Amino acid sequence: MATSLRDIIITGGGIAGSTLAARLHQNDPSLKILLVEAGKNVTGNPLTSNPLDAFAAHFSDIDWAYSTIPQAALNDRSAYAAAGKALSGGSATNYGTWTRGSVADYNAWAKKVDDSSWDYASWLPYLRKTETHFDKSADPLQHGFDGPIHTESVTSSSANRKYPLRDLLRSAWAKIGVRQVQDMNSGNPIGLGELVENWREGKRQLASEAYNLDGVEIMTEALVKRVVVENENGTKRAAGIELANGTMISSKEVIVSAGAYRTPQVLLLSGIGPEAVLAKHDIPVVHDSPQVGKNFHDHLAVCQWWKLLHPEKGLAIGTPLWTDPAYFMGLPADWVATQQYSVDHLKKAIEADGEKAEGHSLLASDVAHTETLIAYAPAGARIAGEDVPTDGTHIASAVLVMSPTSRGSITIANADPATSPVIDPNYSATNVDQQLMRLGIRSVIDVLQGTEEGQQIVESERAPNGFKMLTKNSTDIEIDERVARVGNTFYHAAGSAAMGKVVDTNLKVMGVEGLRVVDASVFPIPMTAHYQAIVYALAEKAADLITKT
Repeated sequence: MATSLRDIIITGGGIAGSTLAARLHQNDPSLKILLVEAGKNVTGNPLTSNPLDAFAAHFSDIDWAYSTIPQAALNDRSAYAAAGKALSGGSATNYGTWTRGSVADYNAWAKKVDDSSWDYASWLPYLRKTETHFDKSADPLQHGFDGPIHTESVTSSSANRKYPLRDLLRSAWAKIGVRQVQDMNSGNPIGLGELVENWREGKRQLASEAYNLDGVEIMTEALVKRVVVENENGTKRAAGIELANGTMISSKEVIVSAGAYRTPQVLLLSGIGPEAVLAKHDIPVVHDSPQVGKNFHDHLAVCQWWKLLHPEKGLAIGTPLWTDPAYFMGLPADWVATQQYSVDHLKKAIEADGEKAEGHSLLASDVAHTETLIAYAPAGARIAGEDVPTDGTHIASAVLVMSPTSRGSITIANADPATSPVIDPNYSATNVDQQLMRLGIRSVIDVLQGTEEGQQIVESERAPNGFKMLTKNSTDIEIDERVARVGNTFYHAAGSAAMGKVVDTNLKVMGVEGLRVVDASVFPIPMTAHYQAIVYALAEKAADLITKT
């Protein structure tokens, strides 16, 4: 090993890694911390400035641009899987939506791992600590007002950010029973909430800049091959890392923060994982951990595109009438609709999956099932391979299944760290997930085609070539066929080094001393959130755990 000993090496300089490094240094400035990132420093990069640049970042040099293996529910199609390849990780490329999830999610996490320190009340100090909330009159028990990450709602970002479809859509959602909630980030997001984002005055906030990394040693464009584990009198202990170029760096502790795709790959290449997988690739077994790479979950999304009835009114992006810069201070959208469906809607699906409906966690009164966003732009068309005009004539809807019961896996193709991991989300493999997506799509159809307000907005759906337009009379099979054609991730990968299975409730990798995981891979269950908010708070919480232990 290299002679220059660090106290802590963090592999992965994304949201979790950057936040964790900064807070650990703040907690103890004497620590020698090395933050290692495979991507480059993107400060000043033209793709990391304005909100709409996020769409241009897809398939760029700051995107890993992974692909899944063929997915049975998607017509054996490989789906695109974006991931930030940069110092700051996903905060350099994401869409900026800031949602935390519900009390029910965090309490279910705590129950799953049998540790009350992971319930909502225990998370709340860290959710508050990371944010500077846009509304100074908001509940101080729920929100923070001096954290590194500034949030904005549509209406708080600018007095001129008044999208013309705002009130019509709010009324249309109300007509189908989805009424407005004033604060969707106060523990109960079910309803129609105003879009909240973490742009600051219309600009992106990089994790590596929002959190002060002065005093932290940073190594970019350095791919980690493995964690080096030594055997000390029968005790396995992390002793440092090896880079892809063969460089060895020693440390007292290693923290893997490479994300839900890369973290299990690093563990497997380190000899930590299922024995059969390691043997297949001639990797010496350091610790047999059968659940590494298992329990992987993601939020499947389905976009639809809608032709406007009166595009000449300047209702969507691309029209010459959209000249006010305020329109571009965030995503062109007003509302996030978080929905819950009844026992009657889900009972048969739950039972078809071999489970009892009575007492099922999905049917609890505070559990959310889907999320829908209607954007004043043809969002998602490029990813789906659809040629939808960006001339102000079309808008888009996106439905996300937020509480999927399908589980997939992450593994490795070979022992080369430069080879992409093998990603299998196993999308929509359960009857529950299929039914939830149908219900979400039917809700959008109800809003845009079944209400007077919606009929004032859209002329018709723009279906992919070879497909019929979806209507309220469409069959489940027709909806499923559409899901198979255009379904894709919404970039919320998690669970592949799950708490209770791979790491304990102190984020320590079970079976190996001096090794932890801090990123979305530790999520034991899906959360009704856009994960950046939770990952920031996770890193805040981890910094305190590590400092105390």
